[in-house]
Amino acid sequence: MKAIIQRVNSASVTIDSKLYSKIGVGILVLLGVEKGDTQENAEKLAKKIVTLRIFEDENKKMNKSLMDVNGEMLIVSQFTLCGDCKKGTRPSFDKSAPPEIAEELYEKFIKIVEAYNIPVKTGKFRAMMDVELINNGPVTFIIEK
Repeated sequence: MKAIIQRVNSASVTIDSKLYSKIGVGILVLLGVEKGDTQENAEKLAKKIVTLRIFEDENKKMNKSLMDVNGEMLIVSQFTLCGDCKKGTRPSFDKSAPPEIAEELYEKFIKIVEAYNIPVKTGKFRAMMDVELINNGPVTFIIEK
């Protein structure tokens, strides 16, 4: 599993010109599921993201987690995150999990994050989405499990 996480002041997903979901302060997660990923990967990745200390404390140090700041999470499936651009000029998606498996693990990841009492909003699996965000910092990390 791969995730790009961004600390945001707000983020939203629009589908077919209609607002689908929106969060305030929190984390936008772009989530890619690869062949061989398991529920254990989803559990480890979710725990890492919700406990990662990327929010500033009173001394302007990244010392607080999403849980500490009562933040929200917007989780968007991101098939292209698993693309391999090493050869040629056209990405290969051979490492991407089949859609049925990817969707199942995406849904499990959402449930795992919700179990941490994090308010969660999502994109729509396999939909063409417009994702907007106001990145705070900017603060962006790539995490793989």
